[in-house]
Amino acid sequence: MIFDVDGILTDGSLHFSADGEVMKTFNVLDGHGIKLLQQAGIATAIISARQSPIVLKRATDLGVQHVFQDAHDKRTIFEALLGKTGMTADECGFVGDDVIDLPILSRVGFAASVPNGHAEVRKRVHYVTTAQGGRGAARELCDFILHAQNKYEAALAPYLA
Repeated sequence: MIFDVDGILTDGSLHFSADGEVMKTFNVLDGHGIKLLQQAGIATAIISARQSPIVLKRATDLGVQHVFQDAHDKRTIFEALLGKTGMTADECGFVGDDVIDLPILSRVGFAASVPNGHAEVRKRVHYVTTAQGGRGAARELCDFILHAQNKYEAALAPYLA
């Protein structure tokens, strides 16, 4: 499962300090959902058009193996990711919110967006979350995937023992 960052893992807002440093807010539920996917054997990746040390820190904390930033040509990055993993486009899912994400969304087996995503994106995906970007949308998708693959109960089992 591949995640865009701004508008998906964050609400899309960019906060600037007086020094010009960009700050982002991530949702802990989203992060735990990503970890649950990984524990269920589902590889995760990030492809973002922006470059941010905060994103790399968050991805590292979550154990996301494949992180691509400053990816203005997301199609080329996606092709490189497929080559690196040996996966096909049909085996991948991607969640994005803006037209820059369409080259990937139009190729993957599972394309998703958020209700606050661009209208052209929302009408071209398989699934639109009910939660907003940065407000639990990624967790909703992670749970959806785990349910679809009959892995949800196994993912919860360690917490119910």
